[in-house]
Amino acid sequence: MAQRTTDDQRKALKPALESMTLLVAAVIVHDTANNRVVLLQRSQNAKFAQGMWDLPVGKSEPGEPITETAVRELYEETGLTVKPEALKVAHIIHGAWGVEAPNGFLTVVFVAHEWAGEPENREPRKHAQVRWVDADAIPVEFVETTASALHRYLSGGPQVSLDGWK
Repeated sequence: MAQRTTDDQRKALKPALESMTLLVAAVIVHDTANNRVVLLQRSQNAKFAQGMWDLPVGKSEPGEPITETAVRELYEETGLTVKPEALKVAHIIHGAWGVEAPNGFLTVVFVAHEWAGEPENREPRKHAQVRWVDADAIPVEFVETTASALHRYLSGGPQVSLDGWK
């Protein structure tokens, strides 16, 4: 297969921006030895789901590979570091629309069994707390889409979920 050059990229068609789907990454940091996961609780200042629990999650930057999004967002929110190659796909969420995604979103939920550091709340304006939670005691007040992904991962259930589609 021929290698692409920057000339090839300039010839590529411009994407139809009106139909772009927001790309999002979430990370389940799963300490299997102690049966616990890292969760964060959104603060009252959060853009949505104030007071709800969630996974470390965030939007991709333009031109950023999804694994780098996961690594970056996990570190920005919790201080934990993971290597991109240590991430495994745990679940895919395809939403028809979202608060910041009127044209839909695709969330790739990764799981990491290897990390460095201890969880800390690195974004106190956005999050009330970041901490380990027993995998058998996941809070009920949880963002619905990521809660479903987490529960499906923990139970070995379906790896794809749809949200808001007819």
